[in-house]
Amino acid sequence: MKKILVIEDEEDFQHLLGQILSVKGYNVIYASDGKEGLEMVKTVLPDLLILDINLPKINGLEVLKRIRNDADERIKNLLIIMLTVRRKDEDQIVGFEIGADDYITKPFKPDEFLSRVSAVLKRGKKSK
Repeated sequence: MKKILVIEDEEDFQHLLGQILSVKGYNVIYASDGKEGLEMVKTVLPDLLILDINLPKINGLEVLKRIRNDADERIKNLLIIMLTVRRKDEDQIVGFEIGADDYITKPFKPDEFLSRVSAVLKRGKKSK
C-alpha cells in the first residue's frame, strides 16, 4: 500500500483528500504546517507528497526547496505534487523549477486528481 503524506493546513480539505485517496487504497498521513511536514517526510518516508503552498510556519515552496536539497537521496527524490489555490503561470513555473513533479490547482475534479496521483507514482516507479 502506497503511503501519501498530505501537507495541508485546512482540516476540512485534509479530510476530503483523505477520503478521495483512501478509496483507491492509499495510506494517507497528514501534517498541518510546513515544519511538521518536513519532520514527517524524514520519519515516514512517504511514496508521494501532496503539498500546499500557503502553509503556516514554513510555506510549501520552501518545503519543496528543502526536500530537493536534502542529502538523503530517498528524501531528495520524493515524488511531490503541489496542490494549491495559486493559479498564476508564474507560481506553476516556480513550482516546476524548484522540482515539483506535478502542479494541481484548487478546486479540482477528484477523478482527475486521482489520475494524476497515479501517473506521478507510475513515473516514479519507472525512474527507480
